Amino acid sequence: MFILITGLLLGGTYALIALGLNLQYGVARIMNLANGEMLVAGGFAAFWLYTAGQVNPVAALIVIAPVAFVANWLIYRFMLQPLVKRAKSRGALEVDSILATFGMSFAFVGIMTWAFGGGYFNYAFLAQPLEMFGSSYAQNRVVAFVLAVVIGGALWLWLTYSRVGLNLRAVAVNPASASLVGVDVRRASALAFALGGAVTATGGALVSMFFTLDASVGVLFTMKALIIIIMGGVGDIRGTIVAAVILGIAETAVARLMDPGLTLAAAYLLFLLVLLFKPAGLFGKARG
Repeated sequence: MFILITGLLLGGTYALIALGLNLQYGVARIMNLANGEMLVAGGFAAFWLYTAGQVNPVAALIVIAPVAFVANWLIYRFMLQPLVKRAKSRGALEVDSILATFGMSFAFVGIMTWAFGGGYFNYAFLAQPLEMFGSSYAQNRVVAFVLAVVIGGALWLWLTYSRVGLNLRAVAVNPASASLVGVDVRRASALAFALGGAVTATGGALVSMFFTLDASVGVLFTMKALIIIIMGGVGDIRGTIVAAVILGIAETAVARLMDPGLTLAAAYLLFLLVLLFKPAGLFGKARG
């Protein structure tokens, strides 16, 4: 029971992080390899606001999310949109975006190292134990999970029932057809990229409450987000959530029963199994 609940708490936070990248890739078709660095930036912001200004990390989301949204919109507008304009196909855009954001990730690591130093950082917030089902769980993990569920649920409702959400889903399915019915594809893509970055930074602020981070750790979170997206299916929110929970439980089980150093190996093993047996994602249908 302990492994199941701990894995569920971790998986809920992973789902929020992966949803951000899924928005960016599923709608804007930008495979953002700097996604993990945006997560670390959100964690740095929460850490700084808490240690320097005694601002509750949960309350800090009111500042972190909008700032991340604007920053990611500017990144898309001035750094990635030129790639979109010159790309002759979605495949070409994916290749260009991978190369561009790969370099961007190194730049962000350098900037954060210069601004915050190269050491590890963490802080104690709601670290007290909470008794549930006969076991103790850190309160910060429970709070992070609850917030991830609320934010993820609100995002799903917005994408499913709002007019703007419908536009984003239309662009994700077929940009050319979406433009024929009056959807501004360029504007929708910029919105999806900015929103995805804000969701990722929010996830970073949440994981900073119980993870130790440093400027260079973002690549690990990028890889986990990619594993979750491929397991769950590109653009499939339901699949992303289920894949994140599976990954969280698998990592917790390996760390608890074997060795914490093998958690990344377990993640890649899951990734390979999905590629071999369900390449279209957990709920995707194989193409004939």
